[in-house]
Parts: sequence; structure tokens; C-alpha cells
Amino acid sequence: MATKQDTADYLLSKLANLEGVYARKMFGEYGIYYRDKVVAMLCDEQLFIKPTKAGLAFLKNPEYAPPYPGAKDYFLIPEDEWEDSEKICTLIQISEPEIKLPQKRKKAK
Repeated sequence: MATKQDTADYLLSKLANLEGVYARKMFGEYGIYYRDKVVAMLCDEQLFIKPTKAGLAFLKNPEYAPPYPGAKDYFLIPEDEWEDSEKICTLIQISEPEIKLPQKRKKAK
């Protein structure tokens, strides 16, 4: 089930305090970017945040799940916690330094 645009818009409204946050549609789902780094995925109407040491310390006992089949586990943020925008923004801010910038693809010859 693909994530609806309304869901992505709602989540971005909760992240509005983070300067430089945006979503990019990918295969019917969304990558959530902060400072040009993929920090989260919005898949099947669920929010998955990349796991980091700082994020683990902040969340204490997070739930883990893969955003799509074959993916590594991410922190799964239940929808009822999306209302706590301060918590999600803080989690993204403290996780971002541990996340690498995506590598640029080499152009085919």
C-alpha cells in the first residue's frame, strides 16, 4: 500500500520547525531528508527513522521494523506519537550527525 500525499504533508507539517526538512517521493513511498541526508522513510503510512546511537539513547527502548521487505531495521515511530512534533524533531536533529550524505551516482558512459 503506497503512502498517501496527505500523510506526507501531515508529517512535514509536524517537522516544520526543522529548517531544511523535505520529502521526496520514491517508488510510491517517501524519503524524509534533513540537511540533504535521508533520515527517515515514510512507507505504508508508517514512519521509520534511521537508527543511530544517539537516537537509541534518546528513545531508550524503541520498536524496530524494516520499512520495506529486505531492508535493515529502522526505528518504527507509531502514528500516535506523531503528534509529539518536538520529540520527532529532536530525534531527527540528534540522529543527523551520525547519518552519512548519500553518495553521488557516477554517470553512465
